[in-house]
Amino acid sequence: MRLSAVSGVAWLAAVGLWALPAGAQEKAPAPVSSYFSQALVRGEGALQVTYYWSLGPSLRVETVAGWRKYVNLVHGDTYYAYDSTAGQGVAIRRSREAIAQDKNRDRPFGQELQALLRQGAEMVGENEVAGSPCNLYRLTDRVGRREVCVTQNDLMLPVRSEVFLRATGTRMYTDYVNWLSGLPIPESFFEPPTNVEFRHFTLEEFLIQTAREGSMSPAPIMLKDLLHGTPQAAGS
Repeated sequence: MRLSAVSGVAWLAAVGLWALPAGAQEKAPAPVSSYFSQALVRGEGALQVTYYWSLGPSLRVETVAGWRKYVNLVHGDTYYAYDSTAGQGVAIRRSREAIAQDKNRDRPFGQELQALLRQGAEMVGENEVAGSPCNLYRLTDRVGRREVCVTQNDLMLPVRSEVFLRATGTRMYTDYVNWLSGLPIPESFFEPPTNVEFRHFTLEEFLIQTAREGSMSPAPIMLKDLLHGTPQAAGS
């Protein structure tokens, strides 16, 4: 499947780069990175479209399933997940580990390569997505096979990932398209809406009640690592 919408990838490396006047490097603060991308997820005959925006560690994710629109927000020490159609959601206090890891990420989404590398993935060659070359990384184990192809620049942005589950023989593909950076996104874009009724939890409360009663969230939590933290590889 070739998606012409990946046209933004080729020039992304030149977008959002900030130059400081000579002698001013120690005075000017580093700019906050902002990103946008659209993800097309395919598997078992279904197609899901998800939109991502980020500003530093702040994140907004929007997706539609059926007739409902679901939104995830990561803002400061809280992870919000809500059904904007029903006006119901949860607000969960993020773990200290998750908050501490914010400073180690250039963006809070599109981290498939980093996750695979922590598990031992290796670069196995090159591929091409929508006419643009990319570097292919692969991890194969008893669970199955996971691959991600990333742009051939310092940003190493994912453009396509594939998951094969050995037990079921199923495959799922994710294509990231329309990567953009250096966008003038206001911080208010990541604040929770006032017209949604949120139930507030600590992370421990949320996990305990979910184990007892089933899902406590009216919306799927898209990026759980931003809630409880990313497991670190042995020796790291």
